[in-house]
Amino acid sequence: MVQSWQRWNQASRKWLWILVIVGIVASIPVIYQRVETESSANKVEIVFNYRGLVEISNYQANPAAYMNEQLDRLKEAGVTTMAMFEGSLDEYQKTRRIMVFSEADIAKFNKSLVTPNSNFTYIAFTTDDSEKQLRPVIEGAFSGLGVSVLPWEYEGRPGLVVEMSPDEALLKPMPIDKMAFSMLQDKGFIILPRLSDNIPYDQAAMDEELKYFADHGVNRILFEGEAVKGFQDNEEMNSLQGFADLLNKYNIGTAAIENLKAPQKGFNKLAYLTDYNVVRLHPLADAEATQDTETLADRFALATKDRNIRMIYLNASPAKDAGKAAITNPIDNLVHSLQEPGNAIQRIQDNGFELGQAEAFHVYDASWQKYLKALVVLGGVAMIAWLISYFIAPITLAVFVLGLIGSAGLYVLKPTLMEQALALFVAISAPTIAVVLAIRKVNEVSDAKTTLPNSKRLVHTLVLYVKTAVISLSAVPFVIALLNNITYSLVLNQFRGVSLLHLGPILLIAIYVFLYQGESVWKELNRWLKMRITLLWVVVAAVLGAVGLYYLSRTGNAGSLLPGEATFRSVLENTFGVRPRNKEFLLAHPLFLVGIFAAFRYRWALYAMVIAVMGQLSMVDTFAHIHTPAVLSLIRGLLGLGLGLIVGLIAIVIWHIIERCWDKWSPRLLKP
Repeated sequence: MVQSWQRWNQASRKWLWILVIVGIVASIPVIYQRVETESSANKVEIVFNYRGLVEISNYQANPAAYMNEQLDRLKEAGVTTMAMFEGSLDEYQKTRRIMVFSEADIAKFNKSLVTPNSNFTYIAFTTDDSEKQLRPVIEGAFSGLGVSVLPWEYEGRPGLVVEMSPDEALLKPMPIDKMAFSMLQDKGFIILPRLSDNIPYDQAAMDEELKYFADHGVNRILFEGEAVKGFQDNEEMNSLQGFADLLNKYNIGTAAIENLKAPQKGFNKLAYLTDYNVVRLHPLADAEATQDTETLADRFALATKDRNIRMIYLNASPAKDAGKAAITNPIDNLVHSLQEPGNAIQRIQDNGFELGQAEAFHVYDASWQKYLKALVVLGGVAMIAWLISYFIAPITLAVFVLGLIGSAGLYVLKPTLMEQALALFVAISAPTIAVVLAIRKVNEVSDAKTTLPNSKRLVHTLVLYVKTAVISLSAVPFVIALLNNITYSLVLNQFRGVSLLHLGPILLIAIYVFLYQGESVWKELNRWLKMRITLLWVVVAAVLGAVGLYYLSRTGNAGSLLPGEATFRSVLENTFGVRPRNKEFLLAHPLFLVGIFAAFRYRWALYAMVIAVMGQLSMVDTFAHIHTPAVLSLIRGLLGLGLGLIVGLIAIVIWHIIERCWDKWSPRLLKP
């Protein structure tokens, strides 16, 4: 019975491999539909923060003329859209539409003393148009908050008294300034309203505001603050559903801001309720607007090409420059980054995009995908079991059966978790299997006790290089098919376990190299445990630990670059159009080639595979960035393999020279 079970486990690798192939074939139509989705929206919107322009203009000698001039410059530079925040007394004051006074100001005018009984806000309108437009807005906003608003006059000009302190009154949000709205539209700009959740949700008022937006060409809004509109009142009013109904009614979508510390509360639910009428937005912070124009241009072009970004949001603000004794701003720098010398607009267009109102992806998700995904799940579980067979062969079939049962259970309870977990374990399995098979092939040739000529060593090395890459990349169809959901493309959901993916294959290959090369695992483990620990071992362990921590720090977006690395990346991007990963073509792939070449003669060189597997897992990890177009990820991986081959061949030549020198001089050096 035991022998029969062992035979079944040994024979299972063949049909597990067949199931893996079935899963890959089943994934192809799913991959095709993902590529269709990614190519369905190619308009890029360049957005400028109008509030920042207002603040900058407020420091100029002639604010109105400066505002008009800069709007024309920005339009000519390629800015298509102005982002408008909800109105406020502070903004109306900066645009010279109103004047705001405190009790102390009024006391000075009246040549009297302030009283302790009131701390109101006094508002005077500077023009008749301002009064006509803003009086009902201000009265409605504060009345809706339960604050009394009374008539008042200043020097014969009409005004209002708001029974609230100026410090607080200046912060209260109001409907968007329609005078500024019309002025910007007359200049040819699209308007991107920014809505906050700072006041109680009002469905009727929201209906009126969104209708106004829709009537004036607005097709997308952006949220301000940590929550979407209606989030705070959702439990009592089901306001997210109400707000989503209005967005759907007026065909208005939303924008998801990239790289927020935490997602805006309620955004995922609102995105679901609006059928994912969402585009991704890349923000440029105030402090970043002064970066070198080439750096900014690279950033904008890469965002649209590499990360499915369809909105670039430019912030700008005034700053005091003591050295120049002036108030400066980055508008010139931003204009030069979009046009010459940065040429960001031209680069974006050269990548196949056009300027215009950003559109949400048209999601291609045929009903038959769920049946194909079932085969993908079957193949994914088979690949994981296939990996287990090389480490603990007797439990191969048990792992396969339990994997199927576990996948079915997770699909019922939490399908998203099932997809993510299976994608992660498949992503770990394929690179590990690929390198294990390469190691076994080297051992098989070495065990034949024949010395290979250098030409055959090179041929075997190149064949293994291609074979290993193909097997590693076999994980990619599974990752794409399992995570083929618009939520991943919009980064509303993400591939989980990146650190585990970067460590798992390295750890597994280390175990295989150190423990599976001798007579038995237990004898090898016992030999390593009995080995004397010297100071050298401690130093080596400390160095490896530091390198490992740095390696892990580079797996996310927050890792710090080495000196000169940013420039080198830019050169690669501009040279090839797609930047290959440095660790692949400069380290891991060349190390694999020279390590295998050397291992055909010196088996100890197989220890290099512990590091070389980084290249294989990195190729798979590239496709785990679902917000990056699949075609671009494929080009990046193939480019890394090609450049890695060139660097690796150079390394092999150097190694061969070292070998010949050693063969020639070692007898003399070792001669007593």
